[in-house]
Amino acid sequence: MSVLKAALVQHAFTADLNANVEKSLAAIRQAAQAGARLVVLSELHTSPYFCQVEDPGLCALAESIPGPLTERFAAAARDNKVVLVGSFFERRAPGLYHNTAVVFEADGTLAGRYRKMHIPDDPAYYEKFYFTPGDLGFHAISTSVGKLGILVCWDQWYPEAARLMALDGAQVLIYPTAIGWDPGDPEAEKQRQLEAWVTIQRSHAVANGLPVLSVNRVGFEPSPAGKGGIQFWGHSFAAGAQGEILARGSHERDEIIPVDLNLARIEEVRRIWPFLRDRRIDAYGDLVKRYRND
Repeated sequence: MSVLKAALVQHAFTADLNANVEKSLAAIRQAAQAGARLVVLSELHTSPYFCQVEDPGLCALAESIPGPLTERFAAAARDNKVVLVGSFFERRAPGLYHNTAVVFEADGTLAGRYRKMHIPDDPAYYEKFYFTPGDLGFHAISTSVGKLGILVCWDQWYPEAARLMALDGAQVLIYPTAIGWDPGDPEAEKQRQLEAWVTIQRSHAVANGLPVLSVNRVGFEPSPAGKGGIQFWGHSFAAGAQGEILARGSHERDEIIPVDLNLARIEEVRRIWPFLRDRRIDAYGDLVKRYRND
């Protein structure tokens, strides 16, 4: 397959969990009807972004994989004949949870999963309270549309994660995401944050000669604590193997963003920009240290 038709599903979410699921299922159908063979949903797309507070009761949102929730999305992949990337709050055992991306094959089978490796702990993003860091490593998932390098949100700031996925043969880097502004920040700061987010992911495309898909949510979600909240900034986008923007969503609307990915360009780009060839793997040992002088 030289050209992969993909779709990025950018949505807002509410406290009505079943409505969130139905909204995503409808978008999957619509994307498939438009010709998509790969559909990507945003991070934790079945609920509001609950990590704005530390509340043990919210762990009840977690579910085993496979489980009733993932079975609905597996069926959607099968019924619409698409490879589907979803993002779930995984209950691995009592009191042990992960932020997990799941890939369903076009026949509904589980192609693989990725457990988020980098876990943030910032104001309104208290993910360390809920999620155990992933233990599956950085491995591309083989599917009928190619090898997918799935990473999740906070992972997008780390060039090491993208590189390891590329070294494992990924043909596309995919980042389900939930990121937004503090509404109280000045406009200049909001713009700096947004541009930094786009720039770092485009740089992963350039450094690895791979297309990148980044899918964010939109809308304002008030904090469960009753004070504050997050304005998710949308701007879901696809970049090509030289970092060029191929498609981009708005900052405020629910939308399905189609994009054609020319996978044959990976080798073409890597021939003229042979970054993988010129890596000095003999000189990178200090990268496994926390800090160089340790």
